[in-house]
Amino acid sequence: MMWVLLAVVALGIGVASAFQIRGALEREREYRGAPACSAVPVEASGCVWEQEFTVRRAAMNRGERGESPEAELVPASGEPWEVTFLRTEPVMSEMQPGERVVGVIWHGRVVEVRDAEGRRQQTSEGPVGWPEDRLGGALACTSFGLAALAGGLWPLFARGRPRHATAAKMVRWHGVALGGTAILTLWAQAANEWPFWALPAIWGPLALLILTSMTAFTLGALRGDLDDDAPAPLEPRPQPS
Repeated sequence: MMWVLLAVVALGIGVASAFQIRGALEREREYRGAPACSAVPVEASGCVWEQEFTVRRAAMNRGERGESPEAELVPASGEPWEVTFLRTEPVMSEMQPGERVVGVIWHGRVVEVRDAEGRRQQTSEGPVGWPEDRLGGALACTSFGLAALAGGLWPLFARGRPRHATAAKMVRWHGVALGGTAILTLWAQAANEWPFWALPAIWGPLALLILTSMTAFTLGALRGDLDDDAPAPLEPRPQPS
């Protein structure tokens, strides 16, 4: 039943992520096409404004569960801004108190930070990269969830049939491979800044290979190819006296 519960949770996350892809794409397109503000916006606006800040505090929060990297940025005049990041590289890890950075403000939030060397990093509010994250989550969770659900329910309807139990195990673990491959593909895409379409283009052929392997192992299990054919140990015979 554990596999069935994992499958239901994964499918729920996968479906939710899939429904968020379109909105994330539209938000990223809106940001990329936003004009520069002609003056300092006095309220949340769809235009883009670059504001210089001084770093007051930067906390990596490494090893602290549930805590994201965060920084406190202070403009020349006004209240400090609290910003968080999804990761520490490439800008957050180099932030030091007193350092000057440029923050990109959009809809009243700092969505990107740029340091003196020109390196850029999205904050947690940044819209760039969210479509890829949503797609990667949908591919990973849905593919794993479907395989885990099939492999989890199968033994319940084939009790007392060990070959079917072995086949179901093959389906489940190949589902883990499908989900893991999607996550690794997402990491590679983010690290190399590949375009959105690279995710399905890379994961699709890999998923097809895994599905082919899953089919072969499942059929082999049903035929008995994976049965333990090792001979039973011989019992010692009594020696004649």
